[in-house]
Amino acid sequence: MLQIDLWKRICIWGVVALGILLAMPNAFYDRVETHNDAVQAVERGVDPAQVDEALNAWPDFLPSGLVNLGLDLRGGAHLLAEVQVEDVYQSRIEGMWPAVRDLLRERRDEVGTIRLEPTEGPELVVRLNERPEQADRAAALVRTLASPVTSLTAAGADDIEVTIRDGAIVVRLSEAEQRATDERTVRQALEIIRRRIDEVGTREPTIQRQGSDRILIQVPGIGSATELKDIIGTTAQLTFQPVVGRASSANERAGAGNEVLPSLNEEGVFYVLERAPVVTGDELTDAQPDFDQNGRPAVSFRFNPTGARSFGDYTAANIGSPFAIVLDDEVISAPVIQSHIPGGSGIITGNFSVEESTNLAVLLRAGALPAGLEFLEERTIGPELGADSIEAGKIACIVGFGLVLVFMFASYGLFGLFANIALIINIGLMFGLLSLIGATLTLPGIAGIVLTIGMAVDANVLIFERIREEMKTAKGAARAIELGYEKALSAIVDANITTLITAVILFAMGSGPVRGFAITLGLGIITSVFTAIFITRLIVVMWFERKRPKTVLQGRSLKLVKAETNVNFLGRWKLSLGLSGLFILVALGSFMLQGLNFGIDFRGGTTIRTQSEQPVDIGQYRAAMQTLDLGDISITEVFDPTFGPEQNVAMVRIQAQDDVEAVTPETIAAVEAALQEAVPDITFTSVESVGPKVSGELIQTAAIAVMLAIGAVLVYIWLRFEWQFALGAVAALVHDVILTIGVFSELQLQFDLATIAALLTIVGYSLNDTVIVFDRVRENLRKYKAKPLLEVLNLSINETLSRTIMTSFTTMLALLALYFLGGDVIRGFVFAMMWGIVVGTYSSIFVAAVFLMWLGVKRDWSKSDANSGNQFANVDA
Repeated sequence: MLQIDLWKRICIWGVVALGILLAMPNAFYDRVETHNDAVQAVERGVDPAQVDEALNAWPDFLPSGLVNLGLDLRGGAHLLAEVQVEDVYQSRIEGMWPAVRDLLRERRDEVGTIRLEPTEGPELVVRLNERPEQADRAAALVRTLASPVTSLTAAGADDIEVTIRDGAIVVRLSEAEQRATDERTVRQALEIIRRRIDEVGTREPTIQRQGSDRILIQVPGIGSATELKDIIGTTAQLTFQPVVGRASSANERAGAGNEVLPSLNEEGVFYVLERAPVVTGDELTDAQPDFDQNGRPAVSFRFNPTGARSFGDYTAANIGSPFAIVLDDEVISAPVIQSHIPGGSGIITGNFSVEESTNLAVLLRAGALPAGLEFLEERTIGPELGADSIEAGKIACIVGFGLVLVFMFASYGLFGLFANIALIINIGLMFGLLSLIGATLTLPGIAGIVLTIGMAVDANVLIFERIREEMKTAKGAARAIELGYEKALSAIVDANITTLITAVILFAMGSGPVRGFAITLGLGIITSVFTAIFITRLIVVMWFERKRPKTVLQGRSLKLVKAETNVNFLGRWKLSLGLSGLFILVALGSFMLQGLNFGIDFRGGTTIRTQSEQPVDIGQYRAAMQTLDLGDISITEVFDPTFGPEQNVAMVRIQAQDDVEAVTPETIAAVEAALQEAVPDITFTSVESVGPKVSGELIQTAAIAVMLAIGAVLVYIWLRFEWQFALGAVAALVHDVILTIGVFSELQLQFDLATIAALLTIVGYSLNDTVIVFDRVRENLRKYKAKPLLEVLNLSINETLSRTIMTSFTTMLALLALYFLGGDVIRGFVFAMMWGIVVGTYSSIFVAAVFLMWLGVKRDWSKSDANSGNQFANVDA
């Protein structure tokens, strides 16, 4: 029966109301953001009276969650840093030397005198000078210094391994301790980076671990990646070390267990220090900018009880000896200890400015990075480019949305209006979910929303076309509506699950903007299915209860395909496959001859986007950079209909430099200075730099993602249909992927991570089309058991043709708006999806169906009813 219980109606409208309430703050973005900033300031200790106006900008009783804007929309800096965990092994082992030395000195009567031998690796090599035969005894003594590894996975293991090599005792960290140290080091680095960035007070930074030893840092609103590196890249390793003496050069022999370090403020002055520090910055509890007795900027500090005790004991025992304060391997000062310092506090003086003393205090408070960072990837997006992207994306979404609404109303009349209401609710629910989980919206994410608008229509088109079919055979409008929803449901679920699979793989394998696209696409699929199955149906039922019409969807309306078609699609399957084969050969030939125009994501190097009022003169740009000796430099002018007359944009691509993970900030600064000298009004709206290590990994990850998507879909369709259907679908997918890569190769369009996201979306969209056709084939095989397979396939394609063309057209409408109005940054990404719609529609008819015809299919289905055996068939809203 065409009815929905009251409690179900309340639940459906309740979900809608909650979703729109959660999405509402995004309509007042600036006000809510100001309010949220004020709330955070109060939590940090700011007087509420100082931010009273901002606090009152938004009511406290309303939700205040916002969709965060990604770097490509807000502007900011992005870094991918690799923690050099091996550095920690060396410092840990060196820190053990005093304990080993003191222990063996106490047993000098047993083992004799000892000496520490220099080594290159992270190990201590201690040789017995007088009694080498006692090496076993000495090793046993050193083993008593071992401690259990603090890790659940290495319970019972010791932190050091003590062995004998050539008569010497060798101490190194155990494998279990190295793994535990790696984990601790990355966790500590992550926390310290977070603290340092929080000290600066930036808005909505993203700091998260990526893989085993990498950290992703994205900070909106910051000027450049170089500025961000200045905040987090300084290790700020503070140590207090005993002074052995002075040296005249850095190459002077220091002796075992010692090191030579330069003075920070005295040029040409070097100190010989003991490597093992007495106390370190890890034992600081506070550091504040201060002034010394002469009024010069300084930094005051205070140790924790352990550090204070060590500091006090050492100063008491070494009155009259110099004591070096070392920051990042440079001696700030080396004062002579005048008296016992029991309080655990002191002051660091040096040739500081007020700003330098303040920054040093911030770094010391946040803590020292436990290991160095190597920056594998750097990106800077200027705020102007971000603002332009927001404006372009907003206009494209509004235009695309408007076109789809008009088209749906023209095609389905009143039912189209119902679908439009559901579509508006769908966008509200999507933003509500994005706000709820605190997701980040990126430029590809906007494309995901536009694509969702097109695909959300698909479920309604499936249902409405099915209702039209049922009106020809069913007894009355009520039964036609009921059967339309029932019979369309399995196709809707199957088609959207295949697209959801690709979204999940994109999220798991991608990063940054690609992951943002996956989130919006995945949530969009969920909200689209919900609105089509529940909301549109509820609106239709409420209307039907009031009007009780005799017929539905039978009036005059816009039709892209006539009501009944009888095209023999597979009659010339040899011609269609021949064309596909020819296109595939051309695509493969183009790929082999000229390859792909890889972006820096896959090739490595640096891309600088420039903008000026003067027309771009490529020769002038190249001449300005010629003296920098940077190897291959590519300069291209960017043309776009959205640019104003004074917007002249160029892209400068610099190849990856030898032996460097990413182009250095100094090189980028030199390029910018050279261009600015040639073109005084030039501005740099974005800078992206990717090292060869990351670019190589990204190629591998992209290939795995595409293979995983195809494999996952193969398994799903095999489980839901039969293996012949699965192979037919995969053949269509491979066809679409090859032709898309061929187009990018032939036109030499930039092929980057966003293109891979588009490629996987094509996989999902192509499957969507194919599954709709296959679902009807399965139904007709049950219905027409005596018909030849060729006729069943042709009949199924003709019956779903209207839906196929309607969905492709509406999705294309939305994407065309994004292509022409969304700006040049995203145009290649959108082009790939538009091309995918064309080849996906073609392959679902002329490739997948032909393979199914070749392979044959089981005709004796276990149940004859069209919906039997389908667990989704009779789900009631």
